Amino acid sequence: MLTAPLYAQRQPVTAEEEAYNFLLAAICAGRYRKGDRLVAEDIAAEIGTSRMPVREAFRRLDAQGLVTLRPNRGAVVSGLDIEQMNEVFEMRSALEGLAIRVAVGKVTERHLILLERLLDDMDECRNDTAQWVVRHRIFHEYLCSISERPRLMKQIVALYSLIEAPMRLWLEHGEKPLSGREEHAQILAALRTRDADLAERVLREHIEGTLPALTLFLQSEQ
Repeated sequence: MLTAPLYAQRQPVTAEEEAYNFLLAAICAGRYRKGDRLVAEDIAAEIGTSRMPVREAFRRLDAQGLVTLRPNRGAVVSGLDIEQMNEVFEMRSALEGLAIRVAVGKVTERHLILLERLLDDMDECRNDTAQWVVRHRIFHEYLCSISERPRLMKQIVALYSLIEAPMRLWLEHGEKPLSGREEHAQILAALRTRDADLAERVLREHIEGTLPALTLFLQSEQ
């Protein structure tokens, strides 16, 4: 079982980093949802730090669009509206398409074996939405990491942080089944051909094909 991104495994090295990672994980997991107020004192007490690292983490999350800082009123979880969700998926499609295009020239049999294992991990937890979403993200991030483009990966990872919570909500309460093995296997098949145009097209169609049903669900929740 693979439960952490393979391209960048590291531990928090500062109190600010620890607070940031805690908040990011909580927002992605849906513990804090759109409109929820984040109280620095409460969060600091929970993770055993002072308020200052938490406030610095708020600033980082604000820069990412996950949190909105309000003067003298603290931080609130931002969430995405429908237009913003469309924009994020458009960006994902373009950036991941670029990543797989570059990855085609670098992929090895070892990469492909690991990607198959990640698909097995997704299959093993199809009855556990939270774990499936995490492993789905790991698959996509590892796939894109084969490109060996760290700045590109930083952007892709940031986009996933924006959509993980609504994706989880959709899969928990919508009608989409937790599957996707066939769709993701098509991506691997395209990657094996070493045809950059084909690989990019298949991946982009996969990403963009998710958006209509996700959008309908989010509209029904508003």
